[in-house]
Amino acid sequence: MAIISSKKQPQEPEQPQRRVSASAHKSPQAPPAQNLLQPQAAADELLKQEENIRPQRFADYIGQKDLKEVLDIAIKAAKVRGETLDHLLLYGPPGLGKTTMSLILATEMGVDCKITSAPALERPRDIVGLLMSLKPGEVLFIDEIHRLSRMSEEILYPAMEDYRVDITIGKGSSAKTRSLQLPRFTLVGATTRMGALSSPLRDRFGLIQRLRFYEPDELSQIVLRTAQLLQTTITDDGTEEIARRSRGTPRIANRLLKRVRDYAQVKAAGPITQSLAAEALQLFQVDPCGLDWTDRRMLSVMIEQFNGGPVGLETMAAVTGEDTQTIEEVYEPYLMQISYLHRTPRGRVATPAAYKHLGYTLPNEQLSLLP
Repeated sequence: MAIISSKKQPQEPEQPQRRVSASAHKSPQAPPAQNLLQPQAAADELLKQEENIRPQRFADYIGQKDLKEVLDIAIKAAKVRGETLDHLLLYGPPGLGKTTMSLILATEMGVDCKITSAPALERPRDIVGLLMSLKPGEVLFIDEIHRLSRMSEEILYPAMEDYRVDITIGKGSSAKTRSLQLPRFTLVGATTRMGALSSPLRDRFGLIQRLRFYEPDELSQIVLRTAQLLQTTITDDGTEEIARRSRGTPRIANRLLKRVRDYAQVKAAGPITQSLAAEALQLFQVDPCGLDWTDRRMLSVMIEQFNGGPVGLETMAAVTGEDTQTIEEVYEPYLMQISYLHRTPRGRVATPAAYKHLGYTLPNEQLSLLP
């Protein structure tokens, strides 16, 4: 059972040596551009330095104004009544700050936060042991909660409503059911697939909030704050350049900043300016719209080989060498968000904005989208 507590644990003296030894065998080559823009937690983001980057209070949390206001009211009301905060469900794309928000909730309530993920709670004894270890008022954060097994989900129902857990002792005719009382706690669930969450579990959350993508000015403030924590000098136009290529996601913005910082330390001396940031991100093949090499290849293949579409998903997978699930879940969502790609009943179609961005001449007569 993988559990991470927000309470700082003493480190073993041999741990830093193992990290240094592992890093010594890594290749000095730069990470691929397609991995650079994926909003998944990288290995280096799990180190102590990343914990310092995360804001600890609402005053330091940038963006999500409406969500912060709702949660601030709920926290203040719970404190006045002397109660625990109601169960909270956060959903939205990865990298927008769901884990950070749960840690802030625990800090504002003055309690600890235990962090785990749904795949780690496979067996009933995993979820039971976790619930029994909770202290009064603690926050339990379950990431990707839609991946909970059916049995673990059934155990959560009475725990969330009545703060009790039912366990079975013995087998067969001698089996007995015993109810154990739990301290009042707050469950914070996070999911990237709201529709995959079962209705009984979803309805047991008192607060259901969605995290939205960030605006460029919000991302600029996040980049500036991270640069100060990393003791990196950056200009205002440098923060804007990184924010513009971050796809509205703080995790990607912080990752791009780290890569630009590496480039600046090796290739140049001085603060990170707009020109230096653009030069560094061009090396990592991240263009001004946040598209990486694979994004541009998908669009260019559609334009050059299929006259902009329509083209089927299986055909795109065969031509680009990517599997259909990766195209649908990784590359197409962002291309559709910025209106560079349309999904039609006949297939995928590149928009005039995609032609203009890649420098292609828009044909005078495009294929009709109607059958």
